[in-house]
Amino acid sequence: MTVLCTLDDLDVAGKRVLVRVDLNVPMKDGAVTDFTRIDAVEPTITELADKGAKVVLLAHFGRPKGNVVPEMSLRPVAAPLSERLRRPVGFAEDCVGETAEAAVAAMAPGDVLLLENTRFHPGEEKNSATFAEQLAKLGDIYVNDAFSTAHRAHVSTEGLAHHLPAAAGRCMQAEIEALSRALSAPERPLAAVVGGAKVSSKIELLNNLVKKVDYLVIGGGMANTFLAARGVNVQASLQETDLHGTAREIEETAAAAGCTIVLPSDAAIAQELKAGAAMKTIDVKAVPEGWMILDIGPESAEAVDAVFEKARTVVWNGPMGAFEIEPFDRGTVAAAQKAANLTDKGEIMSIAGGGDTVAALSHAGVANRFSYVSTAGGAFLEWLEGKTLPGVAALAR
Repeated sequence: MTVLCTLDDLDVAGKRVLVRVDLNVPMKDGAVTDFTRIDAVEPTITELADKGAKVVLLAHFGRPKGNVVPEMSLRPVAAPLSERLRRPVGFAEDCVGETAEAAVAAMAPGDVLLLENTRFHPGEEKNSATFAEQLAKLGDIYVNDAFSTAHRAHVSTEGLAHHLPAAAGRCMQAEIEALSRALSAPERPLAAVVGGAKVSSKIELLNNLVKKVDYLVIGGGMANTFLAARGVNVQASLQETDLHGTAREIEETAAAAGCTIVLPSDAAIAQELKAGAAMKTIDVKAVPEGWMILDIGPESAEAVDAVFEKARTVVWNGPMGAFEIEPFDRGTVAAAQKAANLTDKGEIMSIAGGGDTVAALSHAGVANRFSYVSTAGGAFLEWLEGKTLPGVAALAR
């Protein structure tokens, strides 16, 4: 399990603390439409400010690629951030140089200041030593509370840790502790659910998981590729013909490692993917010509339930079917509710993450009933793939 330096290891009173947060929030007409990421970092900001730190926030917004793009300014985020924190939040028009230095110099203990988009500077994504030195001048301590960016070796996510005493914020700490419990030292049996459209996007993930988990449930379009690799005619279903060999190799690795792969035995099918489309449930080996698999069927849902009932730990990434369109959400909703019910009873520890996964669990109304739900996308996936995340490694004791 990764052991991090945390806020408990810091004396922050009167110190300038540079805090990397994820404020890349969805906006519409200049207003924040989802406060999930802001709420996630509120505990760290509040704790530091209450302890008398001068809290200087570093964040990115969008992909300006090293240029100043007014539409990607963080200024519109300052007011909603202040509202959620229930304390004033200042804003500086730059994140380095005289403007930033003057704004930081004017801070009193307990103040919170948001600096402009770090990605307005090309040195940020290049992890430039020069840019790191410029940012480091603004602080005495560095805290990273943005796990969602920890897979990137940028100045504000990794480079600063080599210039200032560094620690994980509470959100980062909780994320790493939850993921470590799930994969590094899980209660067994350990089950993983991997769904989504394509095997090609999750080859490394599957190869890592089959060596670590006891059960691997595969859903979504990915399952079609595995079924086709077994010789099942999935007809017009989404699948990757060029990855049949890869699917068979993953199954062979799983068998050697003692991992049981669970694929759908029946499916909800239709001739087109749209709301209200004529649908029927059928054995996966009997899909008619011109029809496509769009969700798991009830028999398959029962098989997933059975895996969950055997498990003590469940890790979930990706939906069972095309959950965005009814009625092809039924398999995902049923599985999510089963996992939530078992979590409520204390029978499993459930960890879920990734953009589609969070959306699917929210759609099922159970996102707040899992043991831990990560809003990170790429970082969550890379962690499950067994990769070392630069932003996490830089905070290790």
